[in-house]
Amino acid sequence: MNTARSIERVIAPPPPHMVGDGFRVHNFFPSGAIQSKQRMSPFFMLDYASKFEFPPSEQPRGVDVHPHRGFETVTIAYHGKIAHHDSAGNKGVIEEGDVQWMTAASGVLHKEYHEASFSKKGGPFQMVQLWVNLPAAYKMTTPRYQELKKEAMGHLKFEGGVLEIIAGEVNQIKGPAKTFTPVHLSNLHLHKEGSFTLHFPSHYNTGLLVVKGSVQINDTSASTNHFVLLANDGEDININSSEESTILILAGEPIHEPLVAYGPFLMNTWEEIDQAISDFNLGKFGVLD
Repeated sequence: MNTARSIERVIAPPPPHMVGDGFRVHNFFPSGAIQSKQRMSPFFMLDYASKFEFPPSEQPRGVDVHPHRGFETVTIAYHGKIAHHDSAGNKGVIEEGDVQWMTAASGVLHKEYHEASFSKKGGPFQMVQLWVNLPAAYKMTTPRYQELKKEAMGHLKFEGGVLEIIAGEVNQIKGPAKTFTPVHLSNLHLHKEGSFTLHFPSHYNTGLLVVKGSVQINDTSASTNHFVLLANDGEDININSSEESTILILAGEPIHEPLVAYGPFLMNTWEEIDQAISDFNLGKFGVLD
């Protein structure tokens, strides 16, 4: 018989800071409330842009050209439109319910910014960016890009709402994202008084971000913009909503390898970090205007 997971912490959103001039984010980990680089492995970073009204701008706001190596960036849009392109030739635009899953792996140059028409009009903007670590065996694989539209998600409908599965599988319904290690990522949309129970292996590191509304998670309350860190002591997670709610669910099998992070590089050793810096300076990450 499965046991309910304990709630380790309910974390209020840390003070926001700007990434570039287009992303006003709360960092929950690894430099925010959860400072361990391994506690949420395989997830390394969670930047959450809570709902914020951007005024109109002729010049799209965002983050200019920057490199990545050794991991994947996963961007989830809730409000607004986000454009992206990289030195591998990939580009795209995501909006409400869409996901951009970029595997940087051996290295790319990348830039992301508010989509032009959204920027000119302005409006509410809300998104999540996750960094998902790659095992050593895959850190230097060829970069790839997955643009996952809302309609392509695995949809598990039930009386109290719908689970939109981005990655992983629930009740034999699979998400479209291809992953290198076991990862579950989904958006749970609950109606008022709706409920849903999730089951993950107890060793999976698991957290929930309340994107909208107010919920009870195994009898512990959490409201909008709060992150719930679950202990690794059970399998069942029961979620009940007191109002219409959206919860981002992340769970995954931890990667038990050394981890060294330096800026936009996430490797296993300092020697690999030095190599990444050298390769970037030598132009081996490509060219991007």
